[in-house]
Amino acid sequence: MRQTWHDLLFAHWALEPDAVRAAMPPPLRAYLDTYDGKAYIGVIPFWMSKVRGRGVPPLPTAGTFPELNVRTYVTIDGKPGVYFFSLDAASLLAVVGARIGFSLRYYWAEMKCEVGEEDVHYLSRRLQSPKPADFRGSYKAVGAATQSAPGSLEHFVTERYCLYAVRGEKVLRANIHHHPWPLQRAEAQIEVNSMASASGINLPNKEPVLHFAKRMDVLVWMVEKAGGGL
Repeated sequence: MRQTWHDLLFAHWALEPDAVRAAMPPPLRAYLDTYDGKAYIGVIPFWMSKVRGRGVPPLPTAGTFPELNVRTYVTIDGKPGVYFFSLDAASLLAVVGARIGFSLRYYWAEMKCEVGEEDVHYLSRRLQSPKPADFRGSYKAVGAATQSAPGSLEHFVTERYCLYAVRGEKVLRANIHHHPWPLQRAEAQIEVNSMASASGINLPNKEPVLHFAKRMDVLVWMVEKAGGGL
């Protein structure tokens, strides 16, 4: 698949690893990644465009839409990746397709993303269980874009080129290709955020680590069994 991601806020909270493992599917718990002894939960609102399969034009209701994901980080077979606790999208067709094709925890949501000259105003309200899973806030970039340094927290939470999913007891991997992230510092006013709690994760009452990225063109391959084979 081809996709373009726009106006991303990376909001991350540090948690004790056992608290994150408890919310993960058992086949993935042993592979949780940590940074300085902490696991990280990311809440990532953005919007997508040009979503389409290879050689297929974008569908009218599934080509451009807001999406918001809740994620943590794992490494299997030496390949760092992302595990999504949930992905909310405004396109029901995209939700159904991703659930079937990628075994991802997609949910249909009522969403609005308004991009102003400086701020991005974002609203998401999940329409399927488990809920409430709501997000309301605004955010903006601060400063110039730079690439993260290897070994930094920014690199740990963004420079990952696959996603992991679970189907039954089987761990699946989908490879992803894009350029290194052009990250900016960010400021955010988060008024409502029950996204992680809907997956059984209680975020600490602390300010998150914030980053912003304006745009990224992405290629996503179909899932395969982690370790090779179908």
